[in-house]
Amino acid sequence: MSTFPTAPGSKTRPAPGEFRRRLLAGDLLVGTFVKTPHASVVEVIGHSSLDCICLDAEHAPFDRPALDAGVLASRAAGLPCLIRVQRQDSSDILNALDLGVTGVPVPHVTSGEGASAVARSARFGREGRGYAGSTRAAGHATRPMGQVISELNDSVTVIAQIEDARALDELDAIAAVEGIDALFVGRMDLTVSLGALSPQEPVVIQAVEAICAAAPRRSKPIGMFTSTPEEARLWMAKGVSLFLLASDQQWILDGARRLSEQVRAK
Repeated sequence: MSTFPTAPGSKTRPAPGEFRRRLLAGDLLVGTFVKTPHASVVEVIGHSSLDCICLDAEHAPFDRPALDAGVLASRAAGLPCLIRVQRQDSSDILNALDLGVTGVPVPHVTSGEGASAVARSARFGREGRGYAGSTRAAGHATRPMGQVISELNDSVTVIAQIEDARALDELDAIAAVEGIDALFVGRMDLTVSLGALSPQEPVVIQAVEAICAAAPRRSKPIGMFTSTPEEARLWMAKGVSLFLLASDQQWILDGARRLSEQVRAK
């Protein structure tokens, strides 16, 4: 695969579109959510063998400067970076993509019409993404417009999060939308939406299995958040190929708990 040079000691930055190509091919991709709005966290994770990170602008206190610094750190580390935007608003999607992010998981997609609007917002074209040549995504005005538009339209990854009960009747319509690259199961919100108290309840498991069955009918890969590798392996057997495991906050808590237990063990 072709690559871009990076600073000495860092990983080689994947070629534009490499993450999307691997996702669409059904390769196993393992990442994590980053909840702490500081570039140092991204820099440290960049030394790992993870396939990607996802800066959680929906549920963590990221402002645009923090997102900008996080994406810059990820690019320096050669680590594909997603931003989960706050909402489906086209300006949220535009702001994330202009930072040079690899892709955007978009929350609460509940219909084919909504999925179509998300897909349009993420790519250039009629009623689509706005263009500014001065952005990081565009190479800070160092590349021709035609080259930028072609490259970004081909490389940006757009992921529709399925996390509402009403989306379950629209799965085929959502998965059929051109420009939606994958479906991502938001199990916690889906659990709440279904009136359940645990993602292990049968009604939730049945809903997730329905999503896992719908995506392949439209040749779309499936992503999911899980808190443990053991749980990820269970869903891997049902066709899930993109996993965002735990978060930096969970790692800190788990590490602190283990350290305390080990010191106190007799």
